[in-house]
Amino acid sequence: MQIHRMFEIVYLLMHKKTVTAKELADHFEVSPRTVYRDIDTLCEAGIPVYTLKGKGGGIRLLDNFVLNKSMLSEQEQEEILSSLSGLNAVTGDMEQVLAKLSGFFNKTMPSWIEVDLSHWGEEHSDHYQLLRAAILQRLVIRFVYFNSSSENSIRTVEPLQLWFKHRTWYIKGYCRQKQAMRLFKLTRMKHIELLEEHFDRELPQSFHEQQASQVAAVRLVLRIDASQAYRLYDEYDERQLTRDENGNFIVTAEYPEDEWVYGHVLSFGHYAEVLEPVRLRTLISERLQLAAKRYL
Repeated sequence: MQIHRMFEIVYLLMHKKTVTAKELADHFEVSPRTVYRDIDTLCEAGIPVYTLKGKGGGIRLLDNFVLNKSMLSEQEQEEILSSLSGLNAVTGDMEQVLAKLSGFFNKTMPSWIEVDLSHWGEEHSDHYQLLRAAILQRLVIRFVYFNSSSENSIRTVEPLQLWFKHRTWYIKGYCRQKQAMRLFKLTRMKHIELLEEHFDRELPQSFHEQQASQVAAVRLVLRIDASQAYRLYDEYDERQLTRDENGNFIVTAEYPEDEWVYGHVLSFGHYAEVLEPVRLRTLISERLQLAAKRYL
């Protein structure tokens, strides 16, 4: 909501002193125009926010600004602390702001969320912090990348955004080898190295649409045995699930058609049957037969 975004802007300015409109726009995933509208609203509300142009400029608060907690209701104070707690769980750099505001509001810091970006069995993973630093400081990265065909290559990339989609982290960035914008799956990036080279490229707003148009989507209809309910409710929205007369599940979903889709269906083994499309049903049948031959 706009009110929560504006309060978070204030707290970010209190913490970081100077922030550019682009940094705020990227942080909240809105346009710079929306950020400037929020700034205008804050000024109209009496918050002394101002902008400085030129090198080193940005959006700032007057140095003598003091937040009056009486302007916030109890519920708003709780929501602000909860929002910042969620942000801290991901970024890890909001501890001081949370401590100050908790004392200011005379409330205990919430701990309603914890984010662990490592895989099961992996003790430490500093990829997120390294990539976050690269994006915010606009530093080029180099890494070994394994594509969907298990081929690996060394990539030099200008990282522009860390993106989470369907339980997976990606990096949106400009690949210097391909001389084009690319999407990199974080789990396929190995030996990530931060280079001492800056870049000034911006993330094209049309990149999402370009990615979507390059991969054809498939409407998938599956019949899955009732014994797999524990997994289906983990992986699908309830609206995608219905039951047939035997109590089995009918799953209807739409995905970009690639190797992940085939592997996803096959991961259910003999508990799943493709009903639609017929072409995909035939493809899965052929792969199952090939797999069975390995055990003969």
